[in-house]
Amino acid sequence: LVIGDVMIDSYLFGNVDRVSPEAPVPVVSVTQKDYRLGGAANVALNIKALGAHPILCCVVGSDKNAQVFNSLMNEHQLSTVGVCEDKSRPTTVKTRVISGNQQMLRIDEEDSSSLNNAAREMFIHRVLSLLDTEKIDVIIFEDYDKGLISSELINAVVEKANQKNIPTTVDPKKRNFANYKNVSLFKPNLKELREGLDIYVDPTSIESLKLGTSEIKKALGCKDALVTLSEHGMFVTDGVKNEWIKAHIRNIADVSGAGDTVISVASLAIAAGMDNIFATKLANLAGGLVCEKVGVVPIEGDILKSEALRLA
Repeated sequence: LVIGDVMIDSYLFGNVDRVSPEAPVPVVSVTQKDYRLGGAANVALNIKALGAHPILCCVVGSDKNAQVFNSLMNEHQLSTVGVCEDKSRPTTVKTRVISGNQQMLRIDEEDSSSLNNAAREMFIHRVLSLLDTEKIDVIIFEDYDKGLISSELINAVVEKANQKNIPTTVDPKKRNFANYKNVSLFKPNLKELREGLDIYVDPTSIESLKLGTSEIKKALGCKDALVTLSEHGMFVTDGVKNEWIKAHIRNIADVSGAGDTVISVASLAIAAGMDNIFATKLANLAGGLVCEKVGVVPIEGDILKSEALRLA
């Protein structure tokens, strides 16, 4: 079960041959338009690409972009049973203008305020109903701070998940950082860790990383804490065993969506019974692989498998 903020990642690809006479900005001659599932929907794509069956729980608007979103869901054969509509807010769209593999501009259409009371209650009911009717092996919170996830939702889902012994994993943002208590795996990046706990953590110091992750466990009571450190790799701990996994050297084209891939791979590994260190090593590898592609793209299972076997 994937719970989180969804969006359409829209791309305008083109060539730049001149500067505008109207302002000192480049003119992009568009050669291709592309629409992709983003945010928590990209997590669902990653889950599907790795052979599991995602159920995406999200809220979209009641607008033309929602129609595009649902069309993309159908195109990728993803279930829409958990997709809710809220007429009071737009469907989030992020449009990136790209030329020569270089992102030049991003335009965001969104409302990141919290859901109103009626929409929040409707959504919580939908999620809890799915937990009762579907066989769920892991629950992923993919939080983009767009207003979907609330403390009420987190408390209700985590309580029920713990009753059913379903692992819960979290890719957090600042707004709800302190609300994710008693989850199985909490996965902030370095910036989120620093902002969420208001502490400085040095990504090149193992003692600093131990201190930062111990503060996460103390504040939230999570089973495992995993911090992504960009070019410095990842650090994971269960409070007893610690592992600092260095990043693999890659030809980085675009880091967009890498966090989606990391939480997807780590969550499925945990659901499959792997230990947190192996899960982190696999997620670290997958995150690097998707950064070699331009735009938000899911991991390809065959490529991940062959690369993992090569490095084993």
